[in-house]
Amino acid sequence: MLPVQRLQNFIDQHHLLTSQSRLLVAVSGGRDSVLLTHLLKQAGYDFGIAHCNFQLRGSESDTEQDFVAKLAKKLDVPFYTSNFDTKSYAEQQSISIQMAARELRYQWFEEIRNSFNYDYIAVAHHQNDSVETILLNLTRGTGIAGMHGILPKNGFIVRPLLFLSRDEVDHLITSERLDYVEDSSNVSVKYARNKIRHQVIPALKELNPNLEQTFEHNMQRFRELEELLNIQTQKLRDELFVAYAGDIHIAISDITNLKPQRLLLYELLSTYGFGETVIDDVIASLSKHSGRTFESPGFLLVLDRDKLILTKRQITHTESILIEQSTHELNYGDYKLTLLHDDSPLIVRDNPMATSIDADLLIYPLTLRKWAEGDYFYPLGMQGRKKLSDFFVNEKVPLHVKDTVPVLVNGNDDIVWIGGYRPDDRYKVTTHTKKVIIFELYKLTL
Repeated sequence: MLPVQRLQNFIDQHHLLTSQSRLLVAVSGGRDSVLLTHLLKQAGYDFGIAHCNFQLRGSESDTEQDFVAKLAKKLDVPFYTSNFDTKSYAEQQSISIQMAARELRYQWFEEIRNSFNYDYIAVAHHQNDSVETILLNLTRGTGIAGMHGILPKNGFIVRPLLFLSRDEVDHLITSERLDYVEDSSNVSVKYARNKIRHQVIPALKELNPNLEQTFEHNMQRFRELEELLNIQTQKLRDELFVAYAGDIHIAISDITNLKPQRLLLYELLSTYGFGETVIDDVIASLSKHSGRTFESPGFLLVLDRDKLILTKRQITHTESILIEQSTHELNYGDYKLTLLHDDSPLIVRDNPMATSIDADLLIYPLTLRKWAEGDYFYPLGMQGRKKLSDFFVNEKVPLHVKDTVPVLVNGNDDIVWIGGYRPDDRYKVTTHTKKVIIFELYKLTL
């Protein structure tokens, strides 16, 4: 007899589904997914079956595809299938066959889910899959997140079979005489997961016959610890992260006082793509390497005197952007520049992101570009001219910011405005000004 009530209890305990939920069930044709479909059918859920043919095992892959099609027909549920050129995709993306199959599988599942209005995608992971995942993570190195095992619910992915062990799955398949197909690659130990499945776990079960249950209890504890750590990390972000001009500033004194420092700094910054090795380098540099920059795929972390500056990675602009007299708005990197023409001598005060310029002094087209060596201007409120390089030093502009600062240049090559910092004194609004243009920058935030 199938354990339908245990299935329902597990679904209710983890809030996986409601009685009205529509499911897209991923079915390979193996024991686990076949058992899941029969359980869901007896439990009365509305579902369709999706099967991927990765074309990796010749006729065996086609046999599995045909078996799942017949299973869907027998259960009278919708059936979806797709053939993938997995090897070509792996080569194109420079990834392993296993990773290619995973990407293709979940991308396609999500397409089907959206196209046919399914609420969730159900996959047939059981307790032993979760144990294998933890052991793999421990072997490769992991933090707390790698110790919680496979989650019952992750976004639109649900795993209703996690209440069963592999031995229980095998027993139910046999006792209920359910047909399935065996994937020959499952017995090969050339894959790390299979090696753990066939060699490591049997040895561990000799030490503890209740290995799956023990791991389940441990995973629950780690999930609770992870939740506690996430709550504490968010509190620290709220306290320590200071938004400033589109960046985030973190005082080095606050980082020094973190306990445990390495763990908490990693949790604070891992969201932005920084790994443990980078965190070690940051900690080692806190007291001695001002100006050093650390990189993640999407962000830069700059050690700047008494603080760390977290900023989005910028594409350095080598091309200039022309501004015609008819221009009202344009984009430059992470900035948007707007131009407002006015017939009165309005003066913008106390807003470094905007400036009023005497319109009659401008020669079109204007240019928006990054600074260059040798640039100089006459800063408003200062005597004489100043090189931009010196101005940036005096204004304590971080190294990573200088190349992203928009510099507004007149048609005669005079610098009119250092965007976000200072206009040129020669172009200020005076009592003789008849028309004004207000230039205003808007910077995207993190």
